[in-house]
Amino acid sequence: MNKKYLNVKLYIWLLFPMLSLIFIFFPQIDLFIASLFYDGKSFPMNGTWIEKLFYYSVRPLMIILILSTLAIFIYNYFKKKNILNINSKVILYLTLVLSIAPVLIVNTTLKENWGRARPAQIVNFGGKKEFTPAFIKSDQGGFSFSSGHTAAAFSLLGFALLAKRRQKFFISLVLLYGTLVSLARMAAGGHFLSDVVTSFFIVYIATHLFYRLVFKKESTY
Repeated sequence: MNKKYLNVKLYIWLLFPMLSLIFIFFPQIDLFIASLFYDGKSFPMNGTWIEKLFYYSVRPLMIILILSTLAIFIYNYFKKKNILNINSKVILYLTLVLSIAPVLIVNTTLKENWGRARPAQIVNFGGKKEFTPAFIKSDQGGFSFSSGHTAAAFSLLGFALLAKRRQKFFISLVLLYGTLVSLARMAAGGHFLSDVVTSFFIVYIATHLFYRLVFKKESTY
């Protein structure tokens, strides 16, 4: 199971379609998980300081990392230095990771076109729209499938894979952060479990595929 195909472990290739089918044929899972965050009237975590912390932290964190990386690249280029090994290949890799998976696939293709209503919008949880299973296009005009915040948070894996030291620590940190962001979005009634799981797999696979494509080698993890 640890064998890699296109730099992605076999169990990831198998787990994603398997979980996708489970969400399609057993949509009650999404409803049950969402109900755990619902108190009968609302999603009480929505608007709390901890929910806002994870909701609003994603964009500035990405901006800081992107601008810092670009600054180091420009410095390296003009000063003929090699700080943190940030070169043109690194910039190409991060451009692909940060634009294709979270922006083009998740936000532009899925979120903008799938129409799935968010948990807080459906009749099951006090809303007016109808529930739609994951991967099934809907006419409800929602933006639940899949999670843009989750995709953005987990796309930080691209930076973690570039670490030369303590790489496992940084990967674990990103995975923890992405998980907490996902939980915050679910707790706020903004996304179903299948929304965040789908975004994670899309980003995880794309991150490792692009690593293999750009650097012509497999990542350590």
